[in-house]
Amino acid sequence: MTPPLQPIEVLLVEDDPGDELMTREAFEDNRIGNRLHVARDGEEALDFLYRRGKHTEAPRIDLILLDLNLPKYDGRQVLERIRADPELTHMPVVILTTSSSEEDILRSYKLHANAFVTKPVDVNQFIAAVRQIDEFFLSVVRLPRQ
Repeated sequence: MTPPLQPIEVLLVEDDPGDELMTREAFEDNRIGNRLHVARDGEEALDFLYRRGKHTEAPRIDLILLDLNLPKYDGRQVLERIRADPELTHMPVVILTTSSSEEDILRSYKLHANAFVTKPVDVNQFIAAVRQIDEFFLSVVRLPRQ
């Protein structure tokens, strides 16, 4: 018998309100109950992960969905900091971006991203892609719990 799925804490790092809304819709459509938190720039993402400023009560994150093109610190800089910190390096990071550049893909994997997903332009395909990421990390892989 499969144990019941436990909701996970997901941090979406996204500055585009439309993409945030579509991601929220994908999570709500899945009805799994994963908790989606949003940081709207790289600095806020790091504050959330380090529980600084207004995020002192932030939960420990199980999965990060990270856009590359962000204000303040871009996604590459955020990923680099996550992977350089022994307290954060275990967190799975999925790059979710509009870029399909080979340079961005290669650099993301060199920085140890767990996956690189180019955001589909079509709304339904975007929601389906986010839903697949959510389902994969909830029901296929085992995430470290801290």
